[in-house]
Amino acid sequence: MRWGVLVCVLQLFWMSQPTFAKPPNVILIISDDQAWTDYSFMGHGHIQTPNIDQLAKDSLTFTRGYVPSSLCRPSLATMITGLYPHQHKIVGNDPAVVDRVPGRNNPQYNQRREQLISHIDSVKTLPKWLGEIGFVSHQSGKWWEGNFSRGGFSAGMTRGFPQPGGRHGDDGLTIGRQGLAPVTNFMDQAVAEHKPFFVWYAPFLPHTPHNPPERLLQKYKSKVDSLPIAKYWAMCEWFDETVGQLLDHVDKQGIAEETLVLYVTDNGWINLPDKSAYAPRSKRSPNEGGIRTPVMVRWPKTVQPKMDSQTLVSSIDLVPTILTACGVDVPADLPGINLLDPKALKERDSLYGEILEHDVVDVDDPAKSLKYRWVIQDNWKLIQPDLLADSNQVEMYDLANDPHENSNLANAERGRVAELQASLNAWWAPNKE
Repeated sequence: MRWGVLVCVLQLFWMSQPTFAKPPNVILIISDDQAWTDYSFMGHGHIQTPNIDQLAKDSLTFTRGYVPSSLCRPSLATMITGLYPHQHKIVGNDPAVVDRVPGRNNPQYNQRREQLISHIDSVKTLPKWLGEIGFVSHQSGKWWEGNFSRGGFSAGMTRGFPQPGGRHGDDGLTIGRQGLAPVTNFMDQAVAEHKPFFVWYAPFLPHTPHNPPERLLQKYKSKVDSLPIAKYWAMCEWFDETVGQLLDHVDKQGIAEETLVLYVTDNGWINLPDKSAYAPRSKRSPNEGGIRTPVMVRWPKTVQPKMDSQTLVSSIDLVPTILTACGVDVPADLPGINLLDPKALKERDSLYGEILEHDVVDVDDPAKSLKYRWVIQDNWKLIQPDLLADSNQVEMYDLANDPHENSNLANAERGRVAELQASLNAWWAPNKE
């Protein structure tokens, strides 16, 4: 009798637990050094991106997306952890140079680089979370945090520091530029073995070196007097072609409806007219040219396509979105929201971010590398200079009427400046840590 009661109780318990449908496969596509304006669907007059345009059409697409930091390494670390740079502590690309001696000949410098990489060992990452529910995962493209396995990937292309070329991708950086076979072969194997998969596709595109195929370069040389700009534009289309190839493979495998595809850029880029380098107010800056990006979520027959030009979203939202879609409980300490939750999107009123030095001053103390913090509330944007800022001038912009930040309204909007400064300090006040 007692066993019968126990069985009934257990049956009721199991029946009361939430159940999830089969989790989708997940593909995260990350552009590398591309301005938010540099797509044909975003209105660029010359760059042609038909495949990304189609992805945007088929997705819930947010054109007011942002990354908290406009430098690749901290930005990518945010995408894989769901944490702000000052939380995951991967705040810059490299540790500061020691005694002006380059890395491979400087044991102290190499020790600091390993200390910086070690931060990825102490946080949860998407591959680690998804691996717990049976996912296999593949890393390709840009990856700074040592061997792919340190991020929790079950497979990958980057062997990592201290291997030759292991600073930020080594063999992984060939993806896209030299075809997609490592990624497509991985997906095919996962499908054959009936395993859900996560793909990190972060090609070194349109990043320098700007060496596009000649057929694309000739196409753009006729559209602009600057050869460096023509090269960059051609690189954007080359990247677009690889996105098309990747998504075509998903379609041909017949797995589109069971695959969640997300798109984002690590940081912006405005090409100088006289060389292949970035202009001010783009990469490494808190301006729109550095931190803004379209964000897309495609899941056929599950996510309704929509072009959203108003809602503020961030790359910190990618992890909560993916975890929720896959039936994983989102940790309470993650700051982002689920992009597929209309209520959460409606309730958000502000976005935050931080710009820190390229060369990390102290690998364990983010505050010592801080240059700027920024906040956007509705259409108002405040840029707050901090410890290492190039200027002590506070900046305030009305993005609705001035999306390219030409008119600093800080003096005219002192009350609003004070309110947003208080909001920034409530988010993160480094001098209180």
